[in-house]
Amino acid sequence: MTTIDLQPIGKRVDVPAGTNLLDACQQAGVELVAICGGAGVCGTCRVRLLKGQLSDFSLTEMEELTDAERAAGIRQACQVEVLSDIVIEIPPESLSATQRLSIEGREADFEWERSVIQCFDIETVPATLTDLRPDTTRVLDALRTNGGPFDLPLPTPYKFAFDSEAVKSLAGILRGNDWKARVVIRHTDEIVAFLPPKTPVFGLAVDIGTTKVAAYLVDMASGETVAKTGAMNPQIAYGEDIISRIRYINDHPADGLKTLQGRIIETLNSLIEELGKEAKVKREQIVEAAIVGNTAMHHIFAGLPVKQLGDSPYMATVGEALSIKGRDLGLKLAAGGTIYLPPNIAGFVGADHVAMLVGAGLHNVNETIVALDIGTNTELSLFHNGRHWTCSCPSGPAFEGAHIEDGMRAAPGAVERVRIEGDEVKIHTIGNVDAVGICGSGILDAIAECQKAGLLTPKGAFTGTHPRLRGNGTAAEFVLVPASRSKTGRDVRMTRKDVNEIQLAKGAVRAGAEALLDVAGIKAEQLEQVILAGAFGTYLDLDSAIAVGMLPRTEQTRYQQIGNAAGMGARRMLVSVEQREIAERIAREVEFVELAKHPSFTKIYSQALLLA
Repeated sequence: MTTIDLQPIGKRVDVPAGTNLLDACQQAGVELVAICGGAGVCGTCRVRLLKGQLSDFSLTEMEELTDAERAAGIRQACQVEVLSDIVIEIPPESLSATQRLSIEGREADFEWERSVIQCFDIETVPATLTDLRPDTTRVLDALRTNGGPFDLPLPTPYKFAFDSEAVKSLAGILRGNDWKARVVIRHTDEIVAFLPPKTPVFGLAVDIGTTKVAAYLVDMASGETVAKTGAMNPQIAYGEDIISRIRYINDHPADGLKTLQGRIIETLNSLIEELGKEAKVKREQIVEAAIVGNTAMHHIFAGLPVKQLGDSPYMATVGEALSIKGRDLGLKLAAGGTIYLPPNIAGFVGADHVAMLVGAGLHNVNETIVALDIGTNTELSLFHNGRHWTCSCPSGPAFEGAHIEDGMRAAPGAVERVRIEGDEVKIHTIGNVDAVGICGSGILDAIAECQKAGLLTPKGAFTGTHPRLRGNGTAAEFVLVPASRSKTGRDVRMTRKDVNEIQLAKGAVRAGAEALLDVAGIKAEQLEQVILAGAFGTYLDLDSAIAVGMLPRTEQTRYQQIGNAAGMGARRMLVSVEQREIAERIAREVEFVELAKHPSFTKIYSQALLLA
């Protein structure tokens, strides 16, 4: 038998060597687009081979794929046979149904006084034989006459820096618009774009998660989000968690970092194109970007070294905020477009957590609040008596369905809700279609329901009797969907190992929260709010999460699920100087707690592993 690892779906399937890859995907319940029915002439079932061996290129592939595509590992699934354990990446356009992505967040109005970007429509004096001033001088003179960043005529010595690429469009803009132009100024002193008069300008806000990417196109004048979209992080194919990706880069010193950076840039450029089409916005109108991610995602995106992130004491290369020209990274913004990267706090508490705190409005906090951004790497903050502590815990990819026997990410066919009523097991799948596997929220529900029914001990062992419970000891498993009702024709079940994987993940989250409470000298009962952010924090069932002991035990009315707050924070920082200053103050003043140094952490973590 050979194992096929289907990314970014997060599904694995065992098939005999020699099985057709398209057939294998269909057996796994992963539907590829195959318009021609597998004849090989439509080219819609394309995948990328990342690891392992497939049969040689067929004559059809030699005709349909370019030399560059073949060199990049692109194959047509219907044309190849599986010869060994393989890892393949399925691009979004090859999937007949997309995965569920968390791009929504709790929107809250906010006001700002200082905009990152300001626009001024100017009229210059046409050039003549008696007026030979350069175009840039005409622009400066017009700004001094018409008013500038302070809405007053500029003093004569006031200087602007002209972006070297943006200025290339100036001559054509002036002469094509009757010597009028819109001048786009960044932070009152850098001219980053020239556009026809009254052309609206936009910004790009992005949250690069370890698993998923959320992108927003924002009107820089109003702060309104005019379009939003999401995608899976293509780096999943090179490692499901941060450490795996750092290891990949270390194992490929010549091109590992460049490969992972290139894949995320490629995805972002695709999202920019998608957003632009939806909102009818041209690339040259996108003049600014604010991009957030955990420290590893931040460093890979910026092309910074990551080796030291994977070695104790896990240090970031850069903690302060950065501004990078989009063109320097290959990001398709306006020619002078700039990327703002907010500060990181520590090696595993990054700019995304800072953005989450900004998006949730958690600055100058007087209440006792714990905020958790739950994901492959979970970051936590605790506010109490005017102090702010933060830490991170490696919750791992189990919440995304990884390392779970029948696990998968949140895609159609994933079991996401489970209820046990006597001998009956009721399930709900994403898309309300036949079950393919089980995602993180579903496995959490299943554990909580088995626990409630007396079928699981606090240590995670199956016990008792139930028509769906079979096997004994470590071989015990609970059938959620029998083969006769699943799309794959195989049982969808939860094993003892699956329970243990979730115990490790939920134990890390709970231990992080308990450690912060211990540092602050308070109990969970004193928490006035518990804020849950992130994709998994959005979709989990609170009753189940509390029942299995994943979250601090306090009144459920104090819990808030706020969605993608990091994306909201990125949008705020995109348009507002004040919001950027808040982010930088948060990162500067927070107290980072290294859990490995906490004297009682081993005891806290051991207790947190229990289902209680």
